[in-house]
Amino acid sequence: MKLLVIVVGLVAAAAAESPPIFQDYHEEIGIPAANRIKLLEESIDFDGSRIAGGQPSQLGSHPHLGGLLITLTNDIISICGSSLLSNTKAVTAAHCWRHMSHQARSFTVVLGSTRLFTGGHRTDTSNVITHDNYNMFNLNNDVAVITLSHVPYTNHIRNIALATGSSLYVGVWASAAGFGAHGDNVLVTETQAKHEVILQVTTNAICARTFGNYVVAPSTICVVTSNGRSTCGGDSGGPLIVSPEGSPILIGITSFGHRDGCQRGYPAGFARVTAFESWIRSNL
Repeated sequence: MKLLVIVVGLVAAAAAESPPIFQDYHEEIGIPAANRIKLLEESIDFDGSRIAGGQPSQLGSHPHLGGLLITLTNDIISICGSSLLSNTKAVTAAHCWRHMSHQARSFTVVLGSTRLFTGGHRTDTSNVITHDNYNMFNLNNDVAVITLSHVPYTNHIRNIALATGSSLYVGVWASAAGFGAHGDNVLVTETQAKHEVILQVTTNAICARTFGNYVVAPSTICVVTSNGRSTCGGDSGGPLIVSPEGSPILIGITSFGHRDGCQRGYPAGFARVTAFESWIRSNL
């Protein structure tokens, strides 16, 4: 009986120490999302133009947004997002390339499209550099740079500038975009495509009330979510931007949400671009 109590206590302690974020991105989120989107694109004819509670994103909006079709080493397909920084470089979350038991073999970067599996400018690459201090357990330093063959700029494909300086952006309204889920438990019959949503940046102290300081580092930037509006499963690696004077600037890279879902009112976390600007530039 005493041994059983000890074992139960250890299990409970381990569960308590586990941060309330996904434990295996590709298994829990990326692979199911890829299957759902592929089914939709094969069975539903839509011209739409996944973000929970957001609005359809037209072809010309967020021209820096790149969808990622990820071929894992077991040949299963997963998805993420990315942001185009130049004709040959993009940035995404490190967990899109490697997380727990899953390692990517290659990315297909999809630009200038509202769909993932068809259309747009598509380029394959396995040239991906993840941050040296990336921690797959708490998603600190969750940043990776992708090298692409030359991507031509068009009305629907354009690079985005990196945020610089020391601003924390607290209280600022920012725009997130992605190809991920449109919400928790969304029926597969719903039409889905690239979506965008406006969210307000909050303090890391407020964010840490949900995720703890083990997850929320100074290099994290968080947004508050309300009324069912948030980034959602499959948006990982995509952009969080502000547009002062109409010029978009990348301030965050979608990193984590709460494991219970994206429409529960919990904050959402991003890699803070100003914290990684010098590292990103050193790999451009």
